[in-house]
Amino acid sequence: MKHSFIDRYSDQDSLIHRLDPRTKFITTLAFILMVTITPVIEWQVFALYLFLIATLILLSKVPILYILQRSLVILPFVALIAISIPFFKEGEVAGSYNIWLWEVSVTYSGLQAFTNILAKAWLSILSLTLLVSTTKMTNLLNGLERLHMPRVMVMILSFMYRYIFVLIDEVMRMKQARDSRNFGGKRLWQIRTIGNMIGTLFIRSYERGERVYAAMLSRGFNGQTRTLDRLNFRPADIYFGISFGLFLILASMINLLY
Repeated sequence: MKHSFIDRYSDQDSLIHRLDPRTKFITTLAFILMVTITPVIEWQVFALYLFLIATLILLSKVPILYILQRSLVILPFVALIAISIPFFKEGEVAGSYNIWLWEVSVTYSGLQAFTNILAKAWLSILSLTLLVSTTKMTNLLNGLERLHMPRVMVMILSFMYRYIFVLIDEVMRMKQARDSRNFGGKRLWQIRTIGNMIGTLFIRSYERGERVYAAMLSRGFNGQTRTLDRLNFRPADIYFGISFGLFLILASMINLLY
C-alpha cells in the first residue's frame, strides 16, 4: 500500500534540511520549553513564536498546507483532554448553563487555561512536524543516539517507524478479507468479529517481532543505529543555533518587560 510517511519531504534541499539533526532537535526542544513556560496572557510573545516557526516553514520549502494538516490532526485530542477545564477551574463565572439536571458554570480563568493549552500544544506540534518533515528518520535517530539518548528508546522509535506501516498493511488486508465475506449481521456479531481481528493482529505482530529479532541477531545487530550519512556540525549549524537562541532570549525579554 501507499503510505504517507512523516518524513516524506526530508529529501528536499533547503537551509533547514541541510542542518545537522542534533541542531534541529536541540533548537526544537528549546522552542517547546520556552513556549511551555510562557504565560498565555503574553500574546505578543506567542505572536513572535508563531512568526519564528512560520519563517522556518517558509525556509524549509515544505508545503504549508501539509504542515497545517499534520498539526491540526492532533489538536482535537488535546481539546478532548482539556475541554473540562473551563467548567471545573475556580474563578469569575463567565456563564452558567443547565444540562439536564445539572447546572454548570464556565469561568474566565478556565477559558484562559483552555486557550493556554491549545495555543501551546499547537505551536509545539508545529515545531515537531517541521522537525520530522525536514529530517530523515534514520538521521534523526542517529542524532538522538549521538546525544546519548537511552539506546532502548532509540530502538523503540526505530522499530515503531519501520513496522507501523507493516501493521497497517496487515490491518487493511484483514479488513479486505472481512468485507469480502459480506461483513454484516447484528451489532454483537460485528463486535465479536472485530475483537477476533484485534486478537489475531496481536498474535501476528508478536510472531513477526520474534522473527525480525532472530533475523537481526543473525546479522550481527547490536542495538546501534547505522546510516550512510555522516553527521557533522558545520558553521551553518552554529550560526543557526546562535540566531535561534538569541530570538528566544529576545522573546523572553519582551515577556519580562511587558
